[in-house]
Amino acid sequence: MSDSFQKVKDYLTQLNYSITKEDPAEELVIIEDEENGIKNLIIDCEDPILIFEQVIMETPSNNDVFFKRLLQMNRTLVHGAFALDEDAKIVIFRDTLQLENLDLNEIEGSIKALSLALAENADELLSYSK
Repeated sequence: MSDSFQKVKDYLTQLNYSITKEDPAEELVIIEDEENGIKNLIIDCEDPILIFEQVIMETPSNNDVFFKRLLQMNRTLVHGAFALDEDAKIVIFRDTLQLENLDLNEIEGSIKALSLALAENADELLSYSK
């Protein structure tokens, strides 16, 4: 287990996030804070970066309009972005930070940015998932 992975875990504990799963060999954790829309947020130490990924929804069938809206939504996000998996079947939220100079505020900012993105866009995202 690297020092970076332990530092990330310590920061998450300080921020009172619930670590629901952990894989020390892969240096990743999964956290939840359902009250703020965080469900199975994967936080992965991939030196030199820290990756945050949370599945949002399946890609709807009316792709062209939806993809355009996702790009427009991204413009308003504080950190991270809505993205697609390799097959363009799943919408995820993704953010990355540098591990070298990582601090508590950066992790907190990335996670809060996800919560804010979901709060601001939840109704519209849900409308596409129907």
